[in-house]
Amino acid sequence: MKYGFLGTGKMTSAIIAGMNLSGYNSDDIFGFNKGDEKIDKLVDDYGIGKCGSQGELIASSDVLFLAVKPSVLDEIIDEVKSNLTNNDILIVSIAVGKTLSYFENHLGKNCKVVRVMPNINSTALASTSGYCFNNNVSSDNIKVIEDVFGSIGTIEHVNEDLFSIFSAIAGSSPAFTYMYIDALSAAAIKGGMPKAQALKIAASTVKGSAIALLSSDKHPCTLIDDVCSPNGTTIEGVSSLKKNCFEDIISEGIEAILKKDKAIKEGSAN
Repeated sequence: MKYGFLGTGKMTSAIIAGMNLSGYNSDDIFGFNKGDEKIDKLVDDYGIGKCGSQGELIASSDVLFLAVKPSVLDEIIDEVKSNLTNNDILIVSIAVGKTLSYFENHLGKNCKVVRVMPNINSTALASTSGYCFNNNVSSDNIKVIEDVFGSIGTIEHVNEDLFSIFSAIAGSSPAFTYMYIDALSAAAIKGGMPKAQALKIAASTVKGSAIALLSSDKHPCTLIDDVCSPNGTTIEGVSSLKKNCFEDIISEGIEAILKKDKAIKEGSAN
């Protein structure tokens, strides 16, 4: 099976890195990018094939990854359609806000399309990816998707009507988490701890907390109670965060993401 990547940015690089570590043959992986620098680096690092045009890439692929920004996808989607000669090709989109119906409208009702939303943690092979697909996609096709994206972390089927919220809490929230880690380390630095040590401890603690939650059947609130002793130090910090609307701020951030996602779908994003 041949895998073609249209667009060779950070996410493509992460996916190919995961595929490489999982034993995929580099001779079966191809890429095309308008600029040479990114694709040439992938060729040097992993030995993938470099295509000279979009048409050559599509003709070489059994699975086509559309790994470009939504605005760029709008510019090239009709050209993609004109290059599609293999009706059995599996189209995989990682573009935010582009629905299954978007692809069916542009590429034809018989196209086989899977939407996948990985996140930036794919660069550490720790992505949380979600996927949905149209009625033309087979169980064998799904196995292909789960294997590829399983090479960069975990992947879970999510109904398309929940895809926007998945994208918000899994695709965008790592930025929130980085902000939280930075804030923790900044507070530690203010207290006198060296910066490098503060960052390492903050990040490690966040990682450990996530692992503890995933390995437990407890609700997060129960785990919060487990940390907080009566009249202790932690409850003072939790009370301060609640007083300053910590949870409401996170909720408002997710709502802002969903608003932008809706604008992208409707073509009214600035």
